[in-house]
Formats: sequence, structure tokens, C-alpha cells
Amino acid sequence: MAMSLPAPNTMYELAARREALGMNFVDLALRSGVSEPTVKRIFGGRIGEASFSNIIAIMSALQLSMELTGPSATEACRAQAREKAKQVARLVQGTSALENQAVDAVQYKRLVERTRRYLLAGSRRKLWSA
Repeated sequence: MAMSLPAPNTMYELAARREALGMNFVDLALRSGVSEPTVKRIFGGRIGEASFSNIIAIMSALQLSMELTGPSATEACRAQAREKAKQVARLVQGTSALENQAVDAVQYKRLVERTRRYLLAGSRRKLWSA
């Protein structure tokens, strides 16, 4: 799974914070333990070359915290089960249509719901497998 990089506004916020604190690149490098060239590359927009630990160290030196936000694990599993159930139902619908036995909309919704419940009752690993 690919890690998403900080959004451009996040980089703007980091730069604004550094300037608001009056911290130059040398001081930021010393306080964060990240080399000055790396700090300059990060603030120069080459964030993709930075390690996660360097970003966290810089944020810490700027006295910023990183919030991990999103739905609860239960909500994420429910949403994934719903999407995977729809995917399975589409496959069943497609196969049935080839045999001129496609299910109607009501049966399709029941199939999705039944598959969703089955997925949630089983191992969570099945939710995330390809």
C-alpha cells in the first residue's frame, strides 16, 4: 500500500511554522537531527525523497504533532465489507447474466447484504485481501 505524502498545504504550514518561529534551516537541522541538506530538500518541495522519520523529526522540532484521523477500525471494516460485498455481487451478477439468470435489483441488494454480513463475521484478513 502506498503512503500518501503530505498535501501541499501541509508543506505550506510547515514552512509558515518555521518562519513564524524564526527558525533557520541550520537551527531546524540541529534541533531535528536531520541533515541541513535534507531539511532544505524537504522545504524545497522534494518531500518524496524524505523518510517518514525525518518528517516526524522536523515536525517535532517545530513543536507540531501528527494526528492520525479517520474512521474507527470497526467503521473502516464495515465500509470495506460493503465494498467487497458489492464487488462479489457484481461478479455473481455478471456470471449469472452470461447464463441468462441475472438476479433482479431486490435479490442483488440481498446478495450484497448477505455477503457483507458473511465478511464481517469471518476473519478480517478476508476484507483486505485482493
